[in-house]
Amino acid sequence: MKTGSPGTEKRRILSIHPLFLLAGVLSAFTGQLLVFLCATLAALEHECAHAAAARRVGFSLDRIVLMPYGAVIKGDLTGIAPGQEIKVCLAGPFANALTALGFAALWWLFPETYPYTDVAAYVSLSLFLVNLLPAYPLDGGRILRVLLRPLGETRAQRICLAVSLSISFGLLLRFVFSCVFKMPEYGALIFCVMLLFGSVGGGEYRRTVFSHKKNFARGAEERRIAISADRTLQDILRFLREDRYLVLILFEGEHYLGELSEEEIVCSLEEGNYALSLRELYARSEKGWESHEVMLK
Repeated sequence: MKTGSPGTEKRRILSIHPLFLLAGVLSAFTGQLLVFLCATLAALEHECAHAAAARRVGFSLDRIVLMPYGAVIKGDLTGIAPGQEIKVCLAGPFANALTALGFAALWWLFPETYPYTDVAAYVSLSLFLVNLLPAYPLDGGRILRVLLRPLGETRAQRICLAVSLSISFGLLLRFVFSCVFKMPEYGALIFCVMLLFGSVGGGEYRRTVFSHKKNFARGAEERRIAISADRTLQDILRFLREDRYLVLILFEGEHYLGELSEEEIVCSLEEGNYALSLRELYARSEKGWESHEVMLK
């Protein structure tokens, strides 16, 4: 049994790309280790904010990968409403903005802390501003694509690609001019490469899967949730876990309606029925029809 729901298979939540370690070593030799560490912590904060926002609306972004240019998060946002997706996208940048404001408040209260925290503050502020650029896979680019979806998915992707390529070209020009007139700005070149990679699909969220096979072999705990039958499948995504078997106890107001097993829930999710109410799903199930026939008799 597999699903793209928030329940995850047992794997590392945090993964480190080998090039990330290489970037760390190079930063140590070039005297930029403090900037590298601050950027790493700010990137982790950024992605964890995305994950927390997604979890609040019943979706899962649950695997962070540290890359040489920052951190990326993977998970499943299939079926999320446009407004919810925008909120998830904004959570990361605004977490960095709040951190930068926190440092500013610290400087106002204790000015002597500025020399020790200025790097962390400026890194957080930079992540906030950069991620609002309308270039995919940055958060601003994701928001742009959500806003353009009424024009059609294909057209929205083309417009986003054009915007991302334009920004990448501008960064490339900046790097070239810096080589001619002053010291080369390698950061602009790295940023350009990252956007080019992301604009052709490198920034897509990936569906996560899990299986109960190993858990059933040693015994899995059952998780029973009492919930209104008016709620949708999207609302109960957050209850799915690999280490527990889910059973929903449905109520019409205060009156017991019936139960739904995890198999029934997962099968409907795999069909993409995120907006389906639990009442409708129960009516479709064999137990629901049997209960209906008994009532008729």
